[in-house]
Amino acid sequence: MVAKLWKKVLLVILLVACLYNVVNKLVHKQSLEDELNASVIYMQEEKNQQ
Repeated sequence: MVAKLWKKVLLVILLVACLYNVVNKLVHKQSLEDELNASVIYMQEEKNQQ
């Protein structure tokens, strides 16, 4: 009986953690333009160091 209860509790905790992770990533999502600009700057710096 107790094992079933713990299994349900842990399943709920897992679901809440997964939902929190997904929502957090959606809220703090970096735009594609920002990522591309950062990649271009990185590539230019690497090219200048050579």
